[in-house]
Amino acid sequence: MNRKTILVLLDACRFDSMTENAGFLEHMIEYNKGAKYRVKGEIPSLSRPIYETIFTGLPVSEHGVTSNFHSRMSCCENVFSLCIKNEMTTAAAAHFWLSELYNCVPYHPFHDRFYWRGDGAIDHGIFYSDDHYPDNYLYGDGEFLRRGYQPDFLVYHSMEIDYYGHKFGAHSKEYESSVSHVTEILAALMPRWIAEGYNVVITSSYGMNDYGMHGGDTDEQRMVPLYVFSPKCKNGRFTDESISQLAVAPLLCHLLGIEAGEKMIPIENTGIHIE
Repeated sequence: MNRKTILVLLDACRFDSMTENAGFLEHMIEYNKGAKYRVKGEIPSLSRPIYETIFTGLPVSEHGVTSNFHSRMSCCENVFSLCIKNEMTTAAAAHFWLSELYNCVPYHPFHDRFYWRGDGAIDHGIFYSDDHYPDNYLYGDGEFLRRGYQPDFLVYHSMEIDYYGHKFGAHSKEYESSVSHVTEILAALMPRWIAEGYNVVITSSYGMNDYGMHGGDTDEQRMVPLYVFSPKCKNGRFTDESISQLAVAPLLCHLLGIEAGEKMIPIENTGIHIE
């Protein structure tokens, strides 16, 4: 069974906004071709802390990245480092904060934007530093990495939803349009990914409130979607209750066929239905 896995990480995409706009993803769930979960994100619902939580499976108080001011590399086992330990190839088309967490600090926009087989845990990377970097370009970057290097673990991390949420608020036309736009991109790419045998996981870091902010403890800022398309997980709509965001890292390890980190929640305790 193929171990290659894609993670699509959408910054600031609320559960309700994704449900209302992701026509193709919802079609796949309706026809029992994937699984959908409601995830309660960790707090503070901020970028750097949640990125580290997603990839380490640890709460903020354990991994120590407590704010966006923490510009340092990860000190914990994470999905990227576990892949490297298992001699698997990693890649990411992502915001440069992922580069600073898993490759090198500080990030230099002229030297570190393109990263090929360096000393970091992300073998191949194309990183951006402008929050309004267009999603069209980001997913094109990811496809370049996927086709050119065929990594075992590949992350597509896009920020347009976050950018328009901060600028106009979560109930604005601009925010909802950005959600709709990225889901159209995914609808164009996913059939090929699935046909080529990839496990596909789509989730969000955190949500957004009507004031264009995130960081706190409200459903608007914490409730995010999780879609899983893989023969290694049961299909269905499992959204009546929420599961923890700490489940994402062990889920990725399960799909990659590698042993989860020592401190990660066992996959059977996450609330995710595996085959």
